Amino acid sequence: MPVKATDKSTGKKKKLVIVESPAKGKTIAGYLGDGFEVTASMGHIRDLPQPSDLPAELKKTSVGKFAVDLDKDFEPYYVVSSDKKKKVAELKAALKDADELYLATDGDREGEAIAWHLLQVLKPKVPVHRLTFPEITKEAIQRALQEMRDIDISMVDAQETRRILDRLYGYEISPVLWRKVARGLSAGRVQSVATRLVVERERERMAFRSASYWDLLGTFATASSESFKARLTSVDGARIASGKDFTDRGELKSKNVTHLDEAAALSLAEGLQSASFTVRSLETKPYTRRPAAPFTTSTLQQEASRKLRFSSRVTMQVAQRLYENGYITYMRTDSSALSDQAINAARRQASELYGPEYVPEARRVYKGKSKNAQEAHEAIRPAGDSFRTPAQVASSLRGDEFKLYELIWKRTVASQMADAKGSTASVKLGAVSADGRDAEFSASGTVITFRGFMAAYEEGHDATRDGDEGSEGGRLPILKKDDPLTAAELGAIGHETSPPPRFTEASLVKTLEELGIGRPSTYAATISTIMDRGYVTQRGQALVPSWIAFSVVRLLEEHFTDYVDYDFTAEMEEDLDRIARGEAGRVEWLNQFYYGDRVDTGLHTIVNDLGEIDARAVNSIEIADGIVLRVGKFGPYLERPLPADAPEGTEPERANVPEDLAPDELTAEKAIELMNTAGPEERVLGEDPETGRTIVARNGRYGPYVIELIPEPTAEELANQPVEYYKNGKPKPPKKPAKVKPRTGSLFKSMSVETVTLEEALKLMRLPRVLGTDAEGNEITVQNGRFGPYLKKGTDSRSIGSEEEIFTITLEQALEIYSQPKQRGGRQAAAPLAEFGTDPVSEKPVVVKDGRFGPYITDGITNITVPRSMAIEELTRERALELLAEKREKGPAKKPVRKRAAAKK
Repeated sequence: MPVKATDKSTGKKKKLVIVESPAKGKTIAGYLGDGFEVTASMGHIRDLPQPSDLPAELKKTSVGKFAVDLDKDFEPYYVVSSDKKKKVAELKAALKDADELYLATDGDREGEAIAWHLLQVLKPKVPVHRLTFPEITKEAIQRALQEMRDIDISMVDAQETRRILDRLYGYEISPVLWRKVARGLSAGRVQSVATRLVVERERERMAFRSASYWDLLGTFATASSESFKARLTSVDGARIASGKDFTDRGELKSKNVTHLDEAAALSLAEGLQSASFTVRSLETKPYTRRPAAPFTTSTLQQEASRKLRFSSRVTMQVAQRLYENGYITYMRTDSSALSDQAINAARRQASELYGPEYVPEARRVYKGKSKNAQEAHEAIRPAGDSFRTPAQVASSLRGDEFKLYELIWKRTVASQMADAKGSTASVKLGAVSADGRDAEFSASGTVITFRGFMAAYEEGHDATRDGDEGSEGGRLPILKKDDPLTAAELGAIGHETSPPPRFTEASLVKTLEELGIGRPSTYAATISTIMDRGYVTQRGQALVPSWIAFSVVRLLEEHFTDYVDYDFTAEMEEDLDRIARGEAGRVEWLNQFYYGDRVDTGLHTIVNDLGEIDARAVNSIEIADGIVLRVGKFGPYLERPLPADAPEGTEPERANVPEDLAPDELTAEKAIELMNTAGPEERVLGEDPETGRTIVARNGRYGPYVIELIPEPTAEELANQPVEYYKNGKPKPPKKPAKVKPRTGSLFKSMSVETVTLEEALKLMRLPRVLGTDAEGNEITVQNGRFGPYLKKGTDSRSIGSEEEIFTITLEQALEIYSQPKQRGGRQAAAPLAEFGTDPVSEKPVVVKDGRFGPYITDGITNITVPRSMAIEELTRERALELLAEKREKGPAKKPVRKRAAAKK
């Protein structure tokens, strides 16, 4: 509801302020004076429609393919969506009584476009002002009222170009994926490149071959009995090979290192047991570490993922709420700069909380990366000219909101604190073994003497390969050259090289930003999209690509090379920035992208000249000699192709691939094992004595089952059909016999394709089994269902014990069960599949339950189905809360309106 302004009868002017969201509007209204009415547009009020929703007269024109007029400089055909028509009417009604209009949407491209669309649709006849503010505080709003401007058309052009570009890209390439891979897939300017990054990393892991190497680790004691650990680093002057010295194929990169195997390491350790060790060199250097810059959108997503285990989408949703309620500055920014007021606030709080010595004399100034002056925001920081500490907001913020605010506050304050100081000592010690080999060990340790910014905050880090083998860390004892040392313990340690680590959300966001692909404000949506499409799933924090992602990426790499090229995609992003800065034209750029500047370039030309794409090749990956993985309609499977001389009609050997098996885990050895242990796909059980039809048991996508085979009608049967005639006497063509639906039955958990008998199969296909009727004549049946065996009487269902009871339970036993009071819900409440604590919005427990249409997440108020692409074990608390939040935003599903039949005359 809009916040009402002072009535015109008071003589004061009414000023209408339009923002995107009610939460933002409510906060702003509290800081504006009399005469202002604040209302929300609820985001975009119009957009490009689906081509299928265009008016009939436009569908066959140059607008019909994309809802963009290709013959009129890519002019978009915008429509007000049906769910926004009521909102537009409300805005127009509010504008009728206004003397001035303030468009106060966000200050980025998307917000600028919303403001422009409002201007185009509302067509105000009163003065219009563009109002932006980096934070929702009284001081910021007062400053913004003194710095109003017009709508920035260059920023609007950049947003419109991006929207049209994504429509062209998706609508041209996605249909190719539907035809050659699977229905329901999508391609996108950023999502396809992000998927390629994840797939390429998995390819590296699949090609990886581990190498083993050994070294020695010793515990050494000084004359004063102080001990420390040191690792072998060289033998006879040659450096010992470590993990970084091997290629991903398990081969040494250089011959100038000594590769110790187990025998050599054990022999050397034995030869050094009685050797005399001495300190050969000692070096001490000062240690200094600077604080990290304040958060940008990208670094906030990365750090929230590392420290709070938030997904990118959850991070942005929580940050949006914090911004709209006046707790932090605008959350979409690639600048790490702070205003003078913010620097002063951070320095003041650091001094008050940690002491004056923790604040450096000179202010720290961080420069933003953005070249776009129009989009220049501050870094993400606590709102206001004086920050509220976490303790001060603890009563008003809960759960995820408090955690994220605390993270932002710590990072901001730490960014203005002094460097951490200390010293790093490195020591080399050695001895000669019994067989005359010179062995040298190294150790290093860092001692922090002044924590500086680390007293407030320390940045997290992503996993690295093979760890840091050369440093044992910790404090070293006081040593000097030639000091004698005793080897208290000395042992050989074996190592295996590690494959490249999989991407996490944090490292994927970091890589996308480093490559210049997409923009931080879009990363959360991009990662959510590739998960929802089934291209990527999560295993813990790691992102694992599906086999269907391999097929999609291969097709794009082979036939749309530029459109998944990292440099090409980054150049497109920079071009959009140039349009936003007014340095390039929208129409010229779109023409070049779609039609090309030469005859053989441009997306339009590439799609039209694709030629034939071998779908079988695109969906095939060789796993082992003679074994190929195919991506089929019902998922991936292994196949041993038939030899050229195989008789016609011979089926190749196949084996299903377990859903929980990651691509890099499907090695050649594993593929051979799966092929050798695969059960028969189909086994003939015999004939039904009543019908004479063949009964077979099969392994299906959704489990093993039995089915009767319906024979095709013979030529004689077709010829004996009665002939029907038209009115003119000519005979009608013979009708195809009605297709008979075969009887089927799912196997019990105790059965398998290899063991099920014909008798059992016939019983399964006769289900449900009729037991009889009760005293009132209601029929009682017993059958098997998704949740197990149960009795059914009308709409009253009752669970029974085991599947085997389906064939043994009697009518008397069923009547006894129905004579008992029904448990609530018809059955004892099943335990939740997962529990995720309390929801920060509803403050009710969030659980995952198994429902009629599959697992769903609920807080007792809002329900949302778990995406099919996500296993329950991989569902995190953050993702569960994110899905619930999205469902709340959409609101309850609208019930279809029943039309009353017209009265008959």
